[in-house]
Amino acid sequence: MNDIHGTINGPEVFTHVRIILGMVLGLSVSRLITGMTRFIQHPGRERIYLPHFTWALFLVLFIIHFWWFEFALAHRQDWSFNIYIFLIFYAFLFVAMSAVILPDKMDEYLGFEDYFKKRRRSFYILLLMLLTVDVVDTLIKGGDYYYHRYGWYYPIRQAILIAGTLAALAWRSDRYHAIFAVFAIIFEAIWIVSLFETIG
Repeated sequence: MNDIHGTINGPEVFTHVRIILGMVLGLSVSRLITGMTRFIQHPGRERIYLPHFTWALFLVLFIIHFWWFEFALAHRQDWSFNIYIFLIFYAFLFVAMSAVILPDKMDEYLGFEDYFKKRRRSFYILLLMLLTVDVVDTLIKGGDYYYHRYGWYYPIRQAILIAGTLAALAWRSDRYHAIFAVFAIIFEAIWIVSLFETIG
């Protein structure tokens, strides 16, 4: 039901929003899985470059995580178009990042190492946007949810990842990019296991 401020009340809104988000996220998962299977289909032609492949795995984990923790929005009573469009934008970032990390064509590049080195700035800018948007999304779920689920750990996690991403934008070291990518995926895995084992 609408009120004079354009908000909509009712749990059915959450179901509607999740359907749209699922459609958008499905594009990301499809691209990532299809792209990564290329390394199995053509092992002689498609050589794995650790930072690139690890970030692709990170995105798969992050999308799974995102889809899981959005259940917290089921408790939200008031919805507005602004919140709806924000969540769609959040999901669109996953699509954009998936397209950047695993492009349709690689004709003008020597391989994924060459591709990632030439396009990693675009990827890290999108990652920085994603991490920032995630903070806003967390706050949308409400203070009670934040204090129950996150506490001191979340801001430290976000600060480390954001600082690491900024360093990645400025630093061209292959070793740093590999270490940061591995660190990020381990951090994400621990985050999922420790904080989101059940929905409550």
